Amino acid sequence: MANATQKSPLKIIVATVVILAAVAYLAFTGNSDNKQYYVTIGELQGMGNKAYVRHLRVAGNVAPGSIHREGTYVDFDLLEQGRKLSVSYKGVEPPPDTFKDDSQALAVGTYGKDGVFHATQLQAKCASKYAPAAPAANATATTASALPATR
Repeated sequence: MANATQKSPLKIIVATVVILAAVAYLAFTGNSDNKQYYVTIGELQGMGNKAYVRHLRVAGNVAPGSIHREGTYVDFDLLEQGRKLSVSYKGVEPPPDTFKDDSQALAVGTYGKDGVFHATQLQAKCASKYAPAAPAANATATTASALPATR
C-alpha cells in the first residue's frame, strides 16, 4: 500500500507539467498566427519570401486616379517615398468615406506573389489636417478695447 501512495504525487506532477507545456505551446503558436507586422512599402518589397507568409499592415497615400470600385471591393495604389504598391481590398465592409485620392490609408492583409497586396481591412485618414483656426490679426486690438479704462 505504501508503494501506491508514493506514485500518486509523481503522476500529478507529470500530468501538471504536460498540461502546462501544452497550454504554453498553444499560447505561443496562437499568438504568432495573429501578429500583424507594420512595414513600409520599401520594407515590404525588400522582404523576399518572408513577405508572402506574414499578416502585414502597410500605410501610404492613395495615388490620385488609381481608385477602381466594384461594390465593396476596391483596387488602388499606395504611394510612399517614391514607391508604389498595388492593393486589392476585398473586405466585408465598404471603404470608409474618407478613402479618397491623396488620403492616407492603412491596409491590413497579405502580400501575394503576384505583387499585389490583398487587404481584408482598410482604414483611411482625411487628407486635410485638423487644426485650430488662426487667430484674427485684430483680436488683440479688440481685446484691448474691451477692457475697462483705468484712471
